[in-house]
Amino acid sequence: MERRAARTVDAGGVKIGGDHPIVIQSMTNTDTKDVESTVGQIKRLVAAGCELVRVAVPDKESARALKRIRALSPVPLVADIHFDHYLALAALDAGIDKLRINPGTIGAKALKAVVTAAVSQQVPVRIGVNSGSIHREYLHLSRIDALVKSALFYCEAIESMGCKDLVVSLKSSSVMETYRATEQFARGNDYPIHLGVTEAGTVRSSTIKSSIGIGALLLQGIGDTLRVSVTGPPESEIPIAIGILRALGLRPGVEIISCPTCGRSGYDVAKAAQEVEAHLSMVDLPLKVAVMGCVVNGPGEARHADFGIAFGPSEGVLFQKGEVVNKMPNEELLNALIKLMDLARETEDPRCKHEGCSRNSRL
Repeated sequence: MERRAARTVDAGGVKIGGDHPIVIQSMTNTDTKDVESTVGQIKRLVAAGCELVRVAVPDKESARALKRIRALSPVPLVADIHFDHYLALAALDAGIDKLRINPGTIGAKALKAVVTAAVSQQVPVRIGVNSGSIHREYLHLSRIDALVKSALFYCEAIESMGCKDLVVSLKSSSVMETYRATEQFARGNDYPIHLGVTEAGTVRSSTIKSSIGIGALLLQGIGDTLRVSVTGPPESEIPIAIGILRALGLRPGVEIISCPTCGRSGYDVAKAAQEVEAHLSMVDLPLKVAVMGCVVNGPGEARHADFGIAFGPSEGVLFQKGEVVNKMPNEELLNALIKLMDLARETEDPRCKHEGCSRNSRL
């Protein structure tokens, strides 16, 4: 799909916009003053695949902790600021890589001071617009129009202060409002866009809302960075984000093809598919792997898969590119599939050449 043309913004070495890969980000939910806990969570997020992490800065003590947190963080950090512009200035002094501000909660003079400092330190700014930050001049409009006009107003105001390194988000807890507002805003400008459905709920609810809202915009080529919002551990956000990007072909990785099972299934297909998925979750080779419950859905319907297994009443088949390569008892199929895939990974992925590579691990 063709990406919307957007200017490139650099957040501590992470490029957002242009032709750069869509950046996955999240936000810590630890007490920012607790440096050890916050850094620990940042590292867990990075291990899961997060590339940019936002931290809340609600008070002076949190701002003072930022310098140590930034020094220990393996990825660039974004300071999340509301109301008190002095916290934004303190975050900049601490070496933060990007600011997220809500202009609707900061006065004009205070906003000017923050923008001037950000420009002088070459730190990009994300303008976050939601239902709580609609400009008073647009409160009479529909929510969608108010979000769009508020975002454009704030962008124009901040650009007039000399800041060109802007990223913009328009978020609502409504999937439809988020989609329509973002799609409308994306026309006629080249600001990099941060995607997300805010307050999306639990893992189950957020997976549904985010897949629809974020996915629909990505299908139109809109979006340069994203955050999946989950009520709970932020580490749970990353697999959803990666899954959305992989499903749209926007990030390399293994695609698991598995049937929904039926009365013909002679084996626990769900468990087998889950084990294969877990084994390959961090593999970024563009492979299709099939786990099928019977020969009806085996090499025939899954002919396009690179590798696959199809269980039978007592024995099944191992196949590659639609061709059966072996037949064996059901209990042996899973390990045979994993060995075949690992052999292919060692051949195709230069990072797997050395002995003991974690990418070569078995179940």
